[in-house]
Amino acid sequence: MPTRLRNIRYYPVAAGVGALLVALLMIAGCLQGGTSAGSAENRTTPAAPIQTRYSTGEITRINDQAEEDATASLNAIAAIPPGQRTVENTLLAYDRTLSDYNDAIGPLTLMRYVYPDPAIAAEGSEVATSSQIFLNGVTTRRDLYSALKGQVPQTPDEARLYNETIREFEHNGLRLPDDRLARVREMRANLSSLESQYMFNLNNDNTTLEFTEEELTGVPSATIAAFKKTPQGTCIVTTKYPDYTSVMANADKSGTRKKIFAAYFNRQAEANTALLEQAIDLRRQIAQELGYATWADFQLDGRMAKSTGTVMTFLTTLQEPLREKTRAEFAGLLSIKKGLDPQATTVDPWDIVYLQEIRKKQQYAYNDDEVREYFPMDNVLQGLFSIYGTLFGIGFDEVKGAPVWSPEVRLFCVRNLSDNATVGYLYLDLYPRDGKDAWFSESDVIKGRQKNGSYQVPVAAIIANFQAPSGNKPSLLTPYDLETLFHESGHAMHSLLTTAPYGTMSGTSVEWDFVETPSQALEEWVWDPQLLESVSGHYTNTSQKIPADLRDRVIAAQQASMGSDYSNRMERSLEDMRFHTATEPVNVTEVSYQTYEEVMGIPQLAGTHQPASFDHIMDGYDAGYYSYLWSKVYALSIVDTFKRDGMTSQTAGIKFRQEILARGNMEDGSVLLKNFLGKEPDMEALYRHIGIHMSRTSSGT
Repeated sequence: MPTRLRNIRYYPVAAGVGALLVALLMIAGCLQGGTSAGSAENRTTPAAPIQTRYSTGEITRINDQAEEDATASLNAIAAIPPGQRTVENTLLAYDRTLSDYNDAIGPLTLMRYVYPDPAIAAEGSEVATSSQIFLNGVTTRRDLYSALKGQVPQTPDEARLYNETIREFEHNGLRLPDDRLARVREMRANLSSLESQYMFNLNNDNTTLEFTEEELTGVPSATIAAFKKTPQGTCIVTTKYPDYTSVMANADKSGTRKKIFAAYFNRQAEANTALLEQAIDLRRQIAQELGYATWADFQLDGRMAKSTGTVMTFLTTLQEPLREKTRAEFAGLLSIKKGLDPQATTVDPWDIVYLQEIRKKQQYAYNDDEVREYFPMDNVLQGLFSIYGTLFGIGFDEVKGAPVWSPEVRLFCVRNLSDNATVGYLYLDLYPRDGKDAWFSESDVIKGRQKNGSYQVPVAAIIANFQAPSGNKPSLLTPYDLETLFHESGHAMHSLLTTAPYGTMSGTSVEWDFVETPSQALEEWVWDPQLLESVSGHYTNTSQKIPADLRDRVIAAQQASMGSDYSNRMERSLEDMRFHTATEPVNVTEVSYQTYEEVMGIPQLAGTHQPASFDHIMDGYDAGYYSYLWSKVYALSIVDTFKRDGMTSQTAGIKFRQEILARGNMEDGSVLLKNFLGKEPDMEALYRHIGIHMSRTSSGT
């Protein structure tokens, strides 16, 4: 079963050119007189905040022009004589150039995940590779570094931009001699190609299996009916969510679950295992060329954790109590399994989700299919918008008729309730389709920033794969789906509510081990009893809320699986760190097997290759997966503040918006947290959340 984590997709940290292109693509703001999403009247406009339709070759042409324009601007900055250089014509011009570049390519790289035409999606993938190579080249240019270095900022904001910009150049090797810097630049270009190919393989994986209906006994009949069928009548089941999760949670036959489990963890096994091992080895070489012992040491320099030793201490401190909790949970699951098979002696990996589902039925008297009837998508969205509206003082207005890349995609304008000013645009692409990225993510497409005397509003997109509407039934969400939606929309709030003045510093462009903090905080709103009830409404009669006793059983069942859920996070975090603290080539499959058994207490299925689909560490989270656990400490400390003041306290919500969401990277995450919390965060909140009882815990991360 995949972990319960959601990744934010990062496009290159900085951004874009083409003022004319941006002017053509952006709307000035929401139309006047719009109403909230979910009401009878919704605003309409023929325009769109980004280009969403492309002809063959167009993405490539736009990208080439963006690189050409950016290069010309950067060359002009580098060519300014030393005596004529100012903060305005060097540092601020550099930020504008990169921000313009991002505005141009952000929509293009989004298309690699979502565009229905595979040829055009492939162009988007090529842009993702070329943009990484381009930016690697920019941040290793000695002439640019020389032009920027030594400028004297005039304001605290300029000082922050200067320090972060110079740090990035120096972190990427500007202190090296030219020959070594050239080697680093070449190796990083090769690394970008490996990463892009890995992601392209995974995004385009079409693994399917065939099962008879008898083999799918236990899977809901509506799910079976929705599967495509072969001419012989067997069901074609994909390894994409939600097919995979439905079979894993409900199929009574162990052989069926084992078969799809093996297929899931063998997606792109041969090609991607080799690509990952090459990437890890190349990262190690790059780090050593830059003067670091390992890639993890390189990546952690400048993050909140600061060092590999700090991260490993954090993980190992949590590992043992977490292992004890997981062992106790698995003992309970084994008892359930013995009731089905008296000869059973162990819980296998392909049993876990299935047995947890049985536990829901036996101990909590419900199943997910019963609960999801109370959470139709439109009703949930209306509830989510209402909660975020109360907290942050914003409204969500659907932009009807806007051009989109696929008919089911929806666009919302987000505005301040106080003055009706537009603060951003949010695309929702919520259901599976052929050729679409198969998981869940949020993307900064256009960064918010000061531009031409006004504030350019940001654009974000949530890419998801929830159960699609079928027949007369709308999309119905499980509690797990609700958490996912709140998590990804938490990233979107971080992107959209920014007020940072610089594109390279706005929204989610924060320290990597802080970026999951807002999303992992806001996902906890789902588990508040009153709020869970407030977003509910039976799909046949939305005024019928989830019964209080069922609601409470759902929350209790979620608590019962905390050990295994967080052990999954621990396993991935340790695996990632072991890959990237290695000082010689790594056999990723062996490390994965070893780490899984060490953390989970049971062996992984032999013959599987989980690292081949560990997309996070080839899409930005390399030596960074620990951040899910690390930032959860911060997130839960934030939640504790809301629990004290009220989960819908607008006073706390506006403070959260102003002190954390709006600030982007204008201050270190530790400063933002201190400003909001009024104290240092500590581990106690995480232990309490997981249900680990410690006589003494460490204070802080």
